[in-house]
Amino acid sequence: MSKTASRAQLPPPFLALATAAPKPGQTVPSPCVGVCRMTESGDLCQGCWRTRDELRAWKASDDDAKRAVWQLVEQRQRAAGLQAA
Repeated sequence: MSKTASRAQLPPPFLALATAAPKPGQTVPSPCVGVCRMTESGDLCQGCWRTRDELRAWKASDDDAKRAVWQLVEQRQRAAGLQAA
């Protein structure tokens, strides 16, 4: 399969909402969108924009750490031109 064909099968990128704080007693939701595929360079998940280390650490992370990952996801998306600055 060509690189162009494989990209065409990906859903449109989602926009992260790190500012959408959870209600008291709730945990921060995962940015996972069910597209669990790493980029060719292996540095980011094509679905949720997290690094391998962020993916591995998510379950054991507290809410502050999860919100920090959401902010990194947003920064990556802005840098890729997918979100307004």
